[in-house]
Amino acid sequence: MKVNGTDIRPIGLDQDGKRVKIIDQRLLPHQLEIVDLYNVDDVIRAIKDMYVRGAPLIGVTGAYGVYLGILNCDQPDHMIDHIENTCDRLIHARPTAVNLKWAVDKVRQTILESTSYNEAVFRAKVKAQEILEFEINNCKQIGQYGAELIQTISRQKQGKPVNILTHCNAGWLACIEYGTATAPIYTAFDMGIPVHVWVDETRPLNQGARLTAWELLQYGVPHTVIVDNTGGHLMQHGMVDMVIVGSDRSTYTGDVANKIGTYLKALAAKDNGIPFYVALPSSTFDWSISDGINEIPIELRDPHEIHYISGIDQDDNVMSVRITPKKTTAVNYAFDVTPARLVTGFITEKGVCKANEHDILRLFPQKK
Repeated sequence: MKVNGTDIRPIGLDQDGKRVKIIDQRLLPHQLEIVDLYNVDDVIRAIKDMYVRGAPLIGVTGAYGVYLGILNCDQPDHMIDHIENTCDRLIHARPTAVNLKWAVDKVRQTILESTSYNEAVFRAKVKAQEILEFEINNCKQIGQYGAELIQTISRQKQGKPVNILTHCNAGWLACIEYGTATAPIYTAFDMGIPVHVWVDETRPLNQGARLTAWELLQYGVPHTVIVDNTGGHLMQHGMVDMVIVGSDRSTYTGDVANKIGTYLKALAAKDNGIPFYVALPSSTFDWSISDGINEIPIELRDPHEIHYISGIDQDDNVMSVRITPKKTTAVNYAFDVTPARLVTGFITEKGVCKANEHDILRLFPQKK
């Protein structure tokens, strides 16, 4: 994607092959800063502290973390023990996004299949790069399938703008290129289909207001930021044509874990007869669990994220201010689970399907 006319990705391997370069997304939209990750500790900090976020990007970051782990192994004769420890630490950096374990395990396996240390380093690097390109291609395909849904609504509206509501940031910042929820929007926009995006601010970290709005602005897509609780009102008054969100983990039965507040949007959409789509690659499915509400681990983050909010003052200085009384407590659930019955369908790299086991496995028969 382009930032001020320049192609850029939120993650990539430096030319020397010894550093991973990322965008520090905590500083956007006010500052664009590139950070170098040199070792596993750097990668874990970047994931935990949300320098990087979004399920596909977290997974790719974890894959590069395994590569940096084998690259910096100071006892090659004990590389297996070293990598097992490295992978376990990476997987536990954040609990909800299943892409992290999926990607880490992919690189772990390729190391275990190697016959020498040098081969392990080379294969880990190649595998991490493959995972990155795999996720990019997935998002591109999601965009093509999802744009067909937008085009259908556009025809029904006789060319009037299609109003799409999003939640959090499931854009290229979260997915390397295109995004998941935003991929259909970008593709439809490139096709000349008039679109307008309602952007949930997404408290407490405002990934919608800070990141999705910034992305759409860079691309030129018409959009409006709204507070999280406005979506239901807009739906009641016919101002939303469809909802598209991403996912951090979805069960093969159709339950969806996504940024906190997604469940409420799904309820409002159901009540108003508005299609509610989840855009996700196959790497975000958890093929081992069937009950999302009771089996998907929900991350509890530091209450500090609720107590404080950051922005810029009138002199463009970035600052953080407290918005709650000093002695007030807070609880910070990062995700909620939307049950399959509220989901109109999934938009995947293999096509669109209903949110049920039979139709999901129709697209992914190898998972039966």
